[in-house]
Amino acid sequence: MRRYAIVGLGSRAQLFARALAGSPRAELAAFCDSNETRMRVHNGWLGTAVPGYRPDDFTAMLAKERIDVVVVCTPDHTHADYVVAALHAGCDVVTEKPMTTDVDGARRILAARRETGRSVRVAFNYRYNPVHRRVRELLAAGAIGDVGSVEFSWLLDTAHGADYFRRWHREKANSGGLLVHKSGHHFDLVDWWLGRDPETVFAFGRLFFYGDESGRADDRFALDLEASPKLRALYRDAEHEDGYVRNQNVFGPGVTIEDDLSVLVRYHGGVVLNYHLHAYSPREGYRVAFSGSSGRLELDVRENEYASDAVPAPEPGRARLTVQRHWAPPEVVFDGVLGEGHGGGDERMLAELLGDAEPDELGCAADHDAGLRALLTGLAANRSLVTGRPVPVAELPAETGERA
Repeated sequence: MRRYAIVGLGSRAQLFARALAGSPRAELAAFCDSNETRMRVHNGWLGTAVPGYRPDDFTAMLAKERIDVVVVCTPDHTHADYVVAALHAGCDVVTEKPMTTDVDGARRILAARRETGRSVRVAFNYRYNPVHRRVRELLAAGAIGDVGSVEFSWLLDTAHGADYFRRWHREKANSGGLLVHKSGHHFDLVDWWLGRDPETVFAFGRLFFYGDESGRADDRFALDLEASPKLRALYRDAEHEDGYVRNQNVFGPGVTIEDDLSVLVRYHGGVVLNYHLHAYSPREGYRVAFSGSSGRLELDVRENEYASDAVPAPEPGRARLTVQRHWAPPEVVFDGVLGEGHGGGDERMLAELLGDAEPDELGCAADHDAGLRALLTGLAANRSLVTGRPVPVAELPAETGERA
């Protein structure tokens, strides 16, 4: 029975809190957040009395509550501080993605991990999605021969996509921008599917749809916190403590991240990824295609057909996975409905992270090295946006040469 603490009690923490409360191998022993209201709300939902601590008492909490594992769900730019402090206190860490948002944070985490020998796991839940696992199996089995290139397009609709422009994510200093916060999921998937490291990155991007320079104004983009009891309890009812506004104007000033991004990544071995993300689509979904020496593998996922309001749509969707070899008709490998929670990935990820399932033979568990690879791709892309040139990943100072 390992004792866990969760730091950062926003909406994402619900996933871990519920799983820990119901796990036979784990004990939820402490909460840490700057907002007392949010900690009380989580205890109310769970029917527990988990002790709550302020961020200034984080290290003391770890000792007093005899914490074995820390789950980090705070805003992205603070991840490194909590991860490093937890490692030096003798704890293992599970952190929400991204592992951190900048070069210095990555260097500090890697150094602390080496010095302490403790583990860092990154919650890349999309790896555990059954259809994504099937993609890895097919590629590893040589279903399309050697992979030459990858095309990957991800659409965020005007409900889900807009949400990144209502919250703290809208400032690049907080989130690293969508190339770090959101695309980190996608870069990690490609790294994992290919089993290769990124080598060179080139990117274009801009703020096209959101922000005050767009000249747009639309009340349908305002999030109705009163319509969601959970969001109201976590945010509207907690505003008086820290002044954090969950529902900022997506067309107001202060947006410093991009909403339309194109990235080229060359991997060691020569495979090239052509990636596109945009955050203002009328529908939600993604398509990835692998072209190989003996055929093509295509995955098409539709998570919702249209955004009907400003509340993010449910995530379960429908997927179609096909393999088409040269001189042969396409073979449909999967055509059906995905599970809940990132296509069924959340539940499987939590079972493994909390020790309720054996480690996966496909290597779904993402460690510090996987977190670093995905981060470096996003950071190199961000640098390319500024410099207008291709960026060798190895030129980033965070590239320490450490590999798991």
